Amino acid sequence: MLTQLQIHNVRNLEQVTLQGLARINIFFGANGSGKTSILEAVHMLGMAKSFRPGATRTLVTHGRQDCTVYGVAAEGGTRSRIPVAVRRSMAGEVQIKLGGQVVRSVAELVEQLPLQVLNAASFELLTGSPAARRQFLNWGVFHVEHRFFAEWQRFQRCLKQRNKLLRHGKLDHSELTVWTRELADSGDRIHEFRLQYFEMLAPSFRAIMSRLAPSLQELELRYRKGWEKSLSYREALEAGLPADVEQGYTHIGPQRADLKVTSSGYSAAETLSRGQQKLVVCGLKLAQGRLIAGPRQGSCVYLVDDLPAELDQRHCALVCEALAELESQVFITCVAKTDLEAMWPPGTKPALFHVEQGSLSEALGGEPAALPG
Repeated sequence: MLTQLQIHNVRNLEQVTLQGLARINIFFGANGSGKTSILEAVHMLGMAKSFRPGATRTLVTHGRQDCTVYGVAAEGGTRSRIPVAVRRSMAGEVQIKLGGQVVRSVAELVEQLPLQVLNAASFELLTGSPAARRQFLNWGVFHVEHRFFAEWQRFQRCLKQRNKLLRHGKLDHSELTVWTRELADSGDRIHEFRLQYFEMLAPSFRAIMSRLAPSLQELELRYRKGWEKSLSYREALEAGLPADVEQGYTHIGPQRADLKVTSSGYSAAETLSRGQQKLVVCGLKLAQGRLIAGPRQGSCVYLVDDLPAELDQRHCALVCEALAELESQVFITCVAKTDLEAMWPPGTKPALFHVEQGSLSEALGGEPAALPG
């Protein structure tokens, strides 16, 4: 978890330093005050980018040339403190430092500070395209299966080469056979990693939803691997070769996988209310966070923007209780501190920060929780 945070030139946050970070950190203030920008800064520290769409120039404070976020991450149960810094320039340059050393791969940063984001865009897990759900699935597999990332890179290389051959006017069938074999082998491995993860995710999701929304008894999480379930990937590729040649690309495979949430057999996106959908999204994120915490013996950092929107007080309290039980670090926003201050289980002492026109002050009434080490 993060014990301190320094933000420089992120939107309207020109110079912000946070020292009293706890496990639960509530940021409250009027709309447009900079609450969401704080969450963006933490996301930048863990992913080297914002969770909002748009170019870097919209992230950097107007009139500045770059933005920087610096934090100190404490490893649970130890006295180890790891400084983390990410700088982004208007020109698109990115510099990442871990422990004072420059690193080239964002993957190293991601492993250091795994994040879960809960905001308005999270509804895309239900209502958006399959790409958003595949990204969610891959994110979980990446953190629990260390072989996944290298295999995913291999799959992408094979897919690119096979598609290049399919687009070529005159096919070299011997070369196509080689890349099809490589793609099939890698695709089957990707599917196995995902399936093993899904078989842990589904029961965890059901258990959490039984607490958050017990009235939704018929919720089901389904995984579709991206090709006919009775076939191996190689068999499916061979059967689909004529269509691939005609269309000029590989139209089946892990790149077409999907997760579906159904309620009483119908799409949750089409049958549930907005509030119920938000609870389902919370359930998915909480279930994933629980699985990531297992092999890491640590936890995710949750970035939760405006939890009270679409949820009544009772359901807000249930989500907050589940977050507290995960022992994850939480950065959460609301308009008034009374919206969330009393939502946590007894003994939980959130740190409260008032955000006003890009500046922060620690509010009375909140006490930072004990930090590890």
